[in-house]
Amino acid sequence: METTTTNLTTLEEFKEKNYGKRGTIARDELESGYEAFKIGALIQHTRVELGMTQEQLAEKVGTTKSYISKIENDIKEARISTLQKIIELGFGGRLELSIKF
Repeated sequence: METTTTNLTTLEEFKEKNYGKRGTIARDELESGYEAFKIGALIQHTRVELGMTQEQLAEKVGTTKSYISKIENDIKEARISTLQKIIELGFGGRLELSIKF
């Protein structure tokens, strides 16, 4: 049986080729944007999993549906204090932060 090779590229290889190595301006901007997007996506996923609407979450947190929507869709970045309210008051969880080098 003959095997075929494909030109697969890992995500890391793609990012290095198109945005440069970690530490370059373009790469750092890409990674920063991804982290902001990831937070919004995590909030949206958790909210939906808990069966909550944006309006219900906003009411629990003391903000507006529009603001929750902007965070989830990466239009607006949330402050850490707002994230803490969303996690604790909205979801009944606890926000934990870490720093990696």
